[in-house]
Amino acid sequence: MRQAGYFTAAQALAAGYSYPAQKHHVDHGNWTRVDRGLFRLPGWPVRQDDAFVLWRLWSRDRGVVSHESALTVHDLGDANPSLVHLTVPPGFRARHPAVRLHVAALPPADAEDLEGYRITTVERTLLDLAAGDTSQEQLEVALSDAMTQGIVSPLRLRHRSDEFGHRAALRLERALAVAVR
Repeated sequence: MRQAGYFTAAQALAAGYSYPAQKHHVDHGNWTRVDRGLFRLPGWPVRQDDAFVLWRLWSRDRGVVSHESALTVHDLGDANPSLVHLTVPPGFRARHPAVRLHVAALPPADAEDLEGYRITTVERTLLDLAAGDTSQEQLEVALSDAMTQGIVSPLRLRHRSDEFGHRAALRLERALAVAVR
């Protein structure tokens, strides 16, 4: 799996780099310390979504890019979140000021693999937004974009919205009414 030049201290240890050797490589500029227990190879080519690989490693492969962050990756609407949104399983304890955590047990069908990280599907992303605190207008624009591109089914969204509660179903219904105009 591509890791965009990032790796964890545990991965380095498994590859034969003791903790003193890891410190040596950081001190001599061979590795860049990104966060506690996270490193990156200097000079690695940068892509726009490489940060999501970092947060996958930070979450020990439990975080899935979701909500407004998933909207930006899926190129839906005009979301520009200031924090990275990750859905993590119940019991996840880590916290970081740059991350907004959403706790849920994601069914395997609700996430997909991208290069180096996982992301919620468009359908799941829209349902999460309908259930969350995203503005109604932002939900409407994202849903309209998804329908224009033919990547979601209004019938399937309506059917699944009940799983996310009455508020989500109502917000989704309002967004669908605007999108089909």
